[in-house]
Amino acid sequence: MNSLDPSQMTPYGIIIPLSLACIFVAFLIACAILTLIVCTKRLHTVTHLLIGNGSIALIFYCFVQSINYIHLAFISWETNDLLCRWRGFFGYMTVVATVYSYLIQAISRFFISILAIRHRWVKSFKTHLILISIHWSLVVLLPLPALLTEDIYHRPNALCWVPKDYTLHVAYTVIAYYLIPTIIIFILYIAIFCRVKRRKLNIFIRRRKARSNRDLDLLYNIMILFSIYILGALPIILFVLTKSDVLYSIGIISVSLALAVEKGVILIIDRDIRNTVRFYLQKTAAQVGPSIRSIS
Repeated sequence: MNSLDPSQMTPYGIIIPLSLACIFVAFLIACAILTLIVCTKRLHTVTHLLIGNGSIALIFYCFVQSINYIHLAFISWETNDLLCRWRGFFGYMTVVATVYSYLIQAISRFFISILAIRHRWVKSFKTHLILISIHWSLVVLLPLPALLTEDIYHRPNALCWVPKDYTLHVAYTVIAYYLIPTIIIFILYIAIFCRVKRRKLNIFIRRRKARSNRDLDLLYNIMILFSIYILGALPIILFVLTKSDVLYSIGIISVSLALAVEKGVILIIDRDIRNTVRFYLQKTAAQVGPSIRSIS
């Protein structure tokens, strides 16, 4: 979302290495989480299916954004507008993939916490695979204006984003990529919170209190992770409103940093993943300990 006249003030020499470092950390954590989910039978649940889907979205983000940053830093001689549009299209795909992965997790929690009482099929793997299919369909469809219009073109020393001077297109990216999913997530959060609190007051449903508390805890986790990402994206959103190059520079780093932090937080707040990591660490320590003693 750079200006029509790319700012020479943006210190890409500092920004790109820092962003790539954050991306590398996020990539390693996402791969670790995905490996744990695939290889650990107790993590084969619909909740962790969606967490794994979010990890795939992040790996996709890391791959595409790394290419964009490396291209900007080292392949400045390539000036083709069409290739720039494709890089912008894939860049926006990664944004949609990341943000909407939180949305389908919130929708899943709404299904399980509220609708599953009468419609048990909403808890099935088939339903969640359909959710994931819709998610990746949106990942392809929503950024299409970046590819079908000529708003993105090569500009020296600038990433291939929609220039902020194209107000309508920029407004579309903010509304479609950030605002709509954020509003829906908060509406779902409020609906689930109110329903869970109402259950606790119902004598006939108190036996479900433990399950209700777990639903609420899982929803809290989704909100924490989503809030981390939104805070990371906030400088970019403010840049669109203020056109401050400082906010733009901060935003490039903060988004990548937020994704690395968010994936690290998953290892802490997700009880099942945390226990699985602890189990493997203890198992490794138990295997290494005797080997060290035998050598000594």
